[in-house]
Amino acid sequence: MTIASIKDMTKFYGSSGSDVRVHALRGVSIDFEEGESVAIRGQSGSGKSTLMNLLGCLDRPTSGRYFLGDIDVARLDDDQLSEIRGERIGFVFQSFNLIAQLTVLENLEVPLFYQGRPPHERLARAKQLAERVGLGDRGHHRPAELSGGQQQRAAIARALINDPLLILADEPTGNLDTATGDMILKLFDELHADGKTVIVVTHEPEVADRCDRIITLRDGELVEDVRTGHVRPTAAATPV
Repeated sequence: MTIASIKDMTKFYGSSGSDVRVHALRGVSIDFEEGESVAIRGQSGSGKSTLMNLLGCLDRPTSGRYFLGDIDVARLDDDQLSEIRGERIGFVFQSFNLIAQLTVLENLEVPLFYQGRPPHERLARAKQLAERVGLGDRGHHRPAELSGGQQQRAAIARALINDPLLILADEPTGNLDTATGDMILKLFDELHADGKTVIVVTHEPEVADRCDRIITLRDGELVEDVRTGHVRPTAAATPV
């Protein structure tokens, strides 16, 4: 089943009063299927970060359509986009983006707080996800007290807190050493095995090769969309 679809999407950037425009995306069309893992790769300036921002409802296309489930996202106003981000999309960033003053559990609770969920429900869900990513004994620690790998695991748990339709990861191992990065990729493998739809922006071949599908962008255009033949991993013991 198609879970997200972009049609003839373009994105131009330009300053007011100037004729200079940067063509970040040029008529890109892609369908994303439920439960697949997809790598988006390309050189700097290829449009991959722009595409990720549009998929995550952090920006709007200049033209084209974007359907997330049955919702035409490109037609939503800012408040509706914010609501969609909170309910249907989970973000994992290279720099973790955890709130330094909050504990792991408090960081995990933040998306549910903005949805108006009651405190007992927020805490129960946060504890469940902390256990899921191996941070059950670190719930009351702040980000500065965690290793880079632990911070990224906390960021993944936060991305899962609302059981999103899409998990979007932007260079999720970019700030990690090889061993820690492999640990994070194994966690993504488990999420994929649980049936989550995972889209990863990466420049690392070993990350892309773990995905079902690799999409390559160049100068804002889709130049390759291939299936890797990667065998879907065995389902994890504890579904999220």
